Amino acid sequence: MDYLVVDMPPGTGDIQLTLAQKTTLAGAVIVTTPQDLALKDAIKGVEMFRKVSVPVLGIVENMSLHTCSNCGHSEPVFGSGGGERIAADYDTRLLGQLPLNMAIREGTDSGLPSVAAAPDGEIAGFYREIARRAAAQIWLNAGEEELPEIEID
Repeated sequence: MDYLVVDMPPGTGDIQLTLAQKTTLAGAVIVTTPQDLALKDAIKGVEMFRKVSVPVLGIVENMSLHTCSNCGHSEPVFGSGGGERIAADYDTRLLGQLPLNMAIREGTDSGLPSVAAAPDGEIAGFYREIARRAAAQIWLNAGEEELPEIEID
């Protein structure tokens, strides 16, 4: 297995702490929405993972923008810039932003995620880009570790 993604509730509960203490993790991705209350939980998550020496690969901002399916008007109904602020304040990166979109909810409820339902669609592209950036960060972090000295006979 190359990657195991565990979707956990926000914050710093027993599940997150136990997982960090009992397994070797390549990193954590913090998912938040732009509003202030959610950002506070996300910050607690960043701080907790750092305290237990789990690299924070970056931030994903969910429900960042809603586009009306009837008129095309877009607006950040939950605020804007929260993911970018956390990334900047905690020296990590914004891996991506996901829109508030009916297709994501419908696909999740039906068990057919956006990437499977419409692999060439815009939503799937957002998810692929987030996954690519997270994987790249894992690779970059692996290069930061001190390599053991090798003796050549």
